[in-house]
This record gives sequence, structure tokens and C-alpha cells, in this order.
Amino acid sequence: MAVRRFAQFVGSAVFVLGFAGSAFAQINMPDPSVINGKAIPAGELQTGTVTVRVVRESLGNNIVGQPVNVTVNGETRRAVTDEQGRAEFKGLPAGANGRAEANVKGEQLQSDTFVVPSSGGLRVILVAGLADAAARQKKEEAEAAAAPPVKGQVVLGGNSRIIFEFPDDLMRVFYMLEIVNNARARVDIGGPLIIDLPKGAAGASPLEGSSPQATVAGSRITITGPFASGVTNMQVGFQMPFSGSSITLEQKWPVPIEQVTVASQKLGSLSFSSPQFSSVGDVKSDDGTTFLLASGPGIPAGGTLRMQVSGLPVHSSVPRYVALGLASAIALLGIWLALPGSAGTRDAHKRLIARRDALLAELAQIEERSRTGRETAKDATRKARVLAELEQIYGELDEASPGAAA
Repeated sequence: MAVRRFAQFVGSAVFVLGFAGSAFAQINMPDPSVINGKAIPAGELQTGTVTVRVVRESLGNNIVGQPVNVTVNGETRRAVTDEQGRAEFKGLPAGANGRAEANVKGEQLQSDTFVVPSSGGLRVILVAGLADAAARQKKEEAEAAAAPPVKGQVVLGGNSRIIFEFPDDLMRVFYMLEIVNNARARVDIGGPLIIDLPKGAAGASPLEGSSPQATVAGSRITITGPFASGVTNMQVGFQMPFSGSSITLEQKWPVPIEQVTVASQKLGSLSFSSPQFSSVGDVKSDDGTTFLLASGPGIPAGGTLRMQVSGLPVHSSVPRYVALGLASAIALLGIWLALPGSAGTRDAHKRLIARRDALLAELAQIEERSRTGRETAKDATRKARVLAELEQIYGELDEASPGAAA
């Protein structure tokens, strides 16, 4: 399979790329500049209500007692942030243009212009100290890059995914892997990281967004070190020929994988099975598309994932399915994160946080394409859906744990 065809499918479906970067690995948060000054719809708020949250550098570092001004149609109102860093403004006229401002120790913060919705409210975040944080991070990264690597280990992070696609009765498999270095310095694992694809894999190619450290030769993936602090993305697509209605895949992992997640758009009687899966089920996305999702606990270094894919479309009359797009992949991850688990409320909260971070990172990519003139026709529609889903997540986070939502 040609690199371009793989890139067309997965290049727009890399829903884990939002987690990339050493900043995330070190503070477990997305870049706060992504949402600085942005107004996010919040349907759970009373109509005409705007809340403005003020934080310093990171989303959890709330600034309490900070005066905030909101100017709507030329009229300025003032409120002071509470213990959650929020200032609340009620009774704003629907359809009015507004802007939020705060002066944090001489640093003037200002939101984008927003329009007060006719139903529900808005949440705005103002972030102080972004320039200082960026300069400090740049200095730290330069120091880390200049320092010699240390001996260490890497893992395949919990946001790694295996995605299946079945166009024209073919099976395509996509590995979207995060190679995570939890150390602050570059690490040398004693040689390259080598992943041999399952027996029978054909046409393997690296995908758009994959690290240049990763190369593919035949069915072998080689990722050369040393590995920078944080996340190194490795993305590859390949084809698995099959002749019957089922096929067994075995993938050996040279380093630990923190969690197993397998997904596919559901076609006919397609099913996944493995003794290593703790949950397998069908879920529907916002647009009614059904997905098959399977997940399981981590696998240690040297361990093998053994799974059977059944109900394959052998000489099927199933029509050609549209390749998974970025919107469907994000919706798929959101659904998976929302699945109930045995860990209860704490796990549900973690899933909301992870989903929020993925959406914020995706929003950053859309904004970056807009700034650099690479905006696609789908970006405007996708941005609106991302903001709408963020609205729901922020509402759920506030209801579950008011102090935990960013």
C-alpha cells in the first residue's frame, strides 16, 4: 500500500497526536495557550452567563481574588475570581458582542471577541505567564538536547491505538503508538527500538506525523534513539491479507505497553476476541456510526498480544465504506473513554480529563493550520464540533468535581 493512501486515511485520524510533546509528559496537561482567550459554549450554564477562569501558566494553577472585566456592547462589568479561579457574569444580553480582560501583576490578558449565545452560556480561560513559561521550556529543552543521553527505558503509552479499516474487502491495520520517555533527559535504551509486525503483514509504510526516527523495512519497524523526554510518535500502516472469515494476529511488544486499545468501524458481523481483552463492545458515534472497541490491561516487555478478528468481509456485498476521518476517530475515542468501568467515579473523571486534553490538542492543530494558511475545508466544521464536545466535558467535570475541571 502506497504511503500516500495510508496518509490519506490515518494522517487525518491521528487522534493521539494531541498528546505529543515534552511539555505534556512533564505536566500532564495540553499547551494552555491553545485555549487561552477562547470562549467555549457551555449549555449547562444559565442563558446569558459567562464565566472567566484565570490561571497562571498551567490549567490547574488558579488565580484567586483576581479582578476580571467583561465588556458587552460597550458596557463593562467587573467580578472577582473565586477559589476555582472563576469570575461569573450573569444576565448578559443574547447576541451581544463581548470581551473579557484581566490585568495580572501588570500583564494584560484579553480574550477573543465572543457572542453571547441565545441558549446556555460561555466559559472563557485567561492564562497568565505564557511567555515566561515558553521561554523557560525552550531553555530546558535546549539544555536537555545538549546534555548527553542517560541510560533508561521507554514504554508504549496508554494512548497508543491499533485501528482496523476494511475498504474493498481488504484489511488495513494502523499502529498509532506513543513511545514515552518519562525521564527529564534523553534516554539511550541500549540500541534502537525494533518492532516486528505480525506474520503476514505486507506493504508496511510510515504515516504522516510519524517521527523521522522511525523507519520501515519489510515488516520490521526500527526507531533509533536516543529518545527525547516526553512522547515520540510512531505511526505505521500495513495490510493483512486474509482468505477466510477470521484471522489470528500476534504482536510481540519489545517494551511494555501500558494499555491495549483496538478499534474499527463495525462492518457486518465483525468481532474481536482475545483473552487479553477486558472489554469488547459496539458503540455508536454522534452521527450513528457503529464502532467495535476492545481494550485490555497493559502487557509487559516481551509479551505478545494475541487476538482473533472474525466476521471478515470475504466476498461480501458490503458496500465500500468511507475511510475513517479525524472527526469519527475523535468521536470513537470519546465514546471509548466514556464507557463505564469497574474503577467507578475516579476512572470516569480520568477519562473525561484525557478526552478533554485530546480535544484541546486537536483544536491547537486546527488553529495552527489556520495561522499557517493550511486550513482545510473540514476544519471549520470540525472546530465547531470540538468546541461543542468540550462544552459537554467541562459541564460534566464541573458536576463531578467542581475544582478539577480546567
